[in-house]
Amino acid sequence: MIEGILGKKVGMMQRYAEDGTVSAVTVIQAGPCHVMQVKTVEKDGYAAAQLGFEDKKRKVATKPEMGHARKAKVEPKRFIREVRYSGEELAAGAELTVAVLEGAKEVDVTGVTKGKGFQGVMKRHGFHGRPASHGASKDHRAPGSIGSSTTPGRTVKGRRMAGHMGVAKCTSRNLKLLEVDKENNLLVVRGAVPGPTGGFVVVRRCLAERQAKK
Repeated sequence: MIEGILGKKVGMMQRYAEDGTVSAVTVIQAGPCHVMQVKTVEKDGYAAAQLGFEDKKRKVATKPEMGHARKAKVEPKRFIREVRYSGEELAAGAELTVAVLEGAKEVDVTGVTKGKGFQGVMKRHGFHGRPASHGASKDHRAPGSIGSSTTPGRTVKGRRMAGHMGVAKCTSRNLKLLEVDKENNLLVVRGAVPGPTGGFVVVRRCLAERQAKK
């Protein structure tokens, strides 16, 4: 059983249940993916399939990418990730569709969060900020003290401060899988997934289901 598949976030919409309740859902284009390489326990120490999603134009693909894709007899891919598998034989060049997730009830979706640029501590970490009056002047969104004076005489590592926000790997876990559209290679999951519209994601069966299948 292969644990998941690669895809792309299409967008969000509303979905109405039979009882009239409405929920926010995310549509994901999952596959088709091609197996670029197969990792084995004997050779690599673990069993995994290197999947590739969405063809990459040859004029922008590098020579190493072209050579790697040529071994699997497929086109170079824009998004390549490894997904664990067990109990089945896979060969380089095989095509996987959204059908690999058929029967799953919940999924884990891994993506890269939206980039927010340089942000202050209130937006980045949720600080309350300084007082709005009573002597506070031009420092309403400032972090306040960041360290002691003589001891330790420096700002300790890990202090929450202003800086670059977003563009970080993030996983949304245990999202309910509402629909698997095998004809159009689409998944509909309840809730939001990391990343912008058009961002690449890895969709896996939830951890409980993966462990139960072993």
